[in-house]
Amino acid sequence: MAPISHAPTSGSGHGRVLVAAGLALLPWLGYLAGTLPAAEAAAWVALDALEAGALLTAGSRLLHRDPRHRAPAAAAAVLLLADACVDVATSLPGPERALAVAMAVVAELPLAALCAALAARPTHRSARRAVRVRRPGDRCAGTFPR
Repeated sequence: MAPISHAPTSGSGHGRVLVAAGLALLPWLGYLAGTLPAAEAAAWVALDALEAGALLTAGSRLLHRDPRHRAPAAAAAVLLLADACVDVATSLPGPERALAVAMAVVAELPLAALCAALAARPTHRSARRAVRVRRPGDRCAGTFPR
């Protein structure tokens, strides 16, 4: 009998990373809401809230080995990429731009790449699932012949 391994699979490890990133965005939302002008805060809080929701959904689905993690992972990748681009494009030259570039390089773009990779890779369940075509002579369980 083979020993049971309790080491996390790559899916659960990735799920933890996504959930942690989604949870880390929650206090950031409060910071943005409290420090930015109202019109700016509404846009940034909405974008980051969508990111958090997508990350938390994809991460929790990965943790539960749910093959439906791909769509929220794809959404998170697009949102993170857009966030990084808009942050850098709208930042003022100098320390503000340096911070925007650092956040993009250290956090947003690597996380977007992970999400894109998770969205693109086939799931084990879907890779093994074969499509079964019903033929006219096939009967379902519990049906009676005609």
